[in-house]
Amino acid sequence: MNKFLAPVALFVILVALGLSGCSGSITPDAAPTTGTEVEVDVPEEEAPAGDSFVDGVLTTDEVKIAITDYRVIPVGEVGNEYGDVPVLAIWYDTTNLGTSDEDISPMEFIYTFEAFQDNDPDRENTLDVGSLPDDAFLDTQTENIKAGGTLSNAIAYELDDTTTQVELVAGEMVGDEIGRMSFNLN
Repeated sequence: MNKFLAPVALFVILVALGLSGCSGSITPDAAPTTGTEVEVDVPEEEAPAGDSFVDGVLTTDEVKIAITDYRVIPVGEVGNEYGDVPVLAIWYDTTNLGTSDEDISPMEFIYTFEAFQDNDPDRENTLDVGSLPDDAFLDTQTENIKAGGTLSNAIAYELDDTTTQVELVAGEMVGDEIGRMSFNLN
């Protein structure tokens, strides 16, 4: 990560941690389900050498992030008890490939992905990160992952509506797009 982005990353982590205390837990009755169509598009000509985002799996030299599940959680339901808007919750596994001396945690997702909902004709609509949608990860979301190890986590994006698809874009913070994934919400 660029050194000048470290303060931004620290701020994002602190905000995520602060919001995570407001979230609920996923119970067996409210287990995440995949009920919407996912499309994956990987623009090979723009992806940095060796990096890929195919079939919901991001692979870089240092980390592999595999999306394992997702669902829309309405306001007031488990995982979005304190939110004001519905969220797109995404569950994923982060694996430290052991090729770097950098600390790797499940929070790598925030550094690598942005979510967009194209429902405004005048601006690019980046979605805000919401509260942690699954209390199972309260104690592990910022833990360092050992080389070769994998930790699970979840993230939520606050939706502007529940009909416009969400584009999850993988890339480096400097703007190099590795690939994208579309979530049709209806």
